[in-house]
Amino acid sequence: MVGQTGQRQDADGAGAFPDPGFALYVHWPFCASKCPYCDFNSHVRESVDHDRWAEGLLRELDHFADLTPGRRLTSVFFGGGTPSLMRPETVAAILRRADERWGLPAGTEVTLEANPTSVEAAKFRGFRAAGVNRVSLGIQALNEADLKALGRRHSAEDALGAIALARELFPRYSFDLIYARPGQTVPAWRDELYRALDHAVGHLSLYQLTIEEGTQFHTLHARGDLVLPAEEVQGDLYAMTQEVLNAAGLPAYEVSNHARPGQESRHNLTYWRYGDYVGIGPGAHGRLTRDGLKMATRTHRAPEVWLERTLATGTGAKPFEPVAAQDRLTEMLMMGLRLSEGVPLARVQAETGKPLAEWLAPDALARLQRIGMLEQDGEGAATVLRATNDGRERLNAVLAALLG
Repeated sequence: MVGQTGQRQDADGAGAFPDPGFALYVHWPFCASKCPYCDFNSHVRESVDHDRWAEGLLRELDHFADLTPGRRLTSVFFGGGTPSLMRPETVAAILRRADERWGLPAGTEVTLEANPTSVEAAKFRGFRAAGVNRVSLGIQALNEADLKALGRRHSAEDALGAIALARELFPRYSFDLIYARPGQTVPAWRDELYRALDHAVGHLSLYQLTIEEGTQFHTLHARGDLVLPAEEVQGDLYAMTQEVLNAAGLPAYEVSNHARPGQESRHNLTYWRYGDYVGIGPGAHGRLTRDGLKMATRTHRAPEVWLERTLATGTGAKPFEPVAAQDRLTEMLMMGLRLSEGVPLARVQAETGKPLAEWLAPDALARLQRIGMLEQDGEGAATVLRATNDGRERLNAVLAALLG
């Protein structure tokens, strides 16, 4: 059922599971340079009119706040692009307006993604004063050769300096590394992980390199100039990652994210638990429950188009689209089975209107359980469906088999 505020409320006991929350995502589309592996909506510009961009983001925030009265934010995330290129004054203005329109209770997680160049790291104090209480650093590698190959503008020394400053200034911080890089071996990655753990406190994101269409790496890979490790080596890299991080007390709570208990990214958990969230800025997506319907929102991707439309009309959003029950099921399982906690089956029924078994092909669930890809825990309304460790490693294949 849906409460008066539009927040999805779980029926039949599912409220015993964690509340997915209600989140705000703010997209800053600009970067100093385009990384060769990146397919995000990011753009390089010689100059940016920060005053106009601040006004545009505030106007679109107001637009969505008008559509979601009575909601209370549980997290805010500044992503991109490179949000650490924003002015701290812009971040402060957005957080003030978010508090005025939705409410930002004390302790609300406010994350900002940052690149660890010395210029951006020097702005950390301003972001902390603006209200950011968590930073996520795009480190990606801790050796010079791979940083250069990944198109990163910082050195390993810059990275470690930014981590040290983040640890000094922010209550919580995380950083990202990419593995399964060309030529990477299991022993080399193990050494790099141990070095990373010397600097990680509560959270670490470890992403396996994938080749995405439209990127420079895709072009290089297609013509054979960029070769990833063999699939067997990639599997060994993944298995060793789990082993090392488990032993260090940072187990994977999601396929690519590791944390000590209580240090998980609250904002990203809203996505993975299929909660509602507002997305503002060019190319931002959202999911909103309104009048009992789950709506998909998205904004124009081109930064200049988005800004002109937002300044003229209050938003760069395209028409909302209702998410059909079958699509809600697919989205919920795609996101929720990434989590070690799994998906409460009562939530599936509350979201889609039918028990999970009625959506699936006969024997699909039982077969995946028999071969050790999925498992169920609990009884009745407390039943949870989880991917096993093997299932999360092969999640695309599991989802294809489960959903047909």
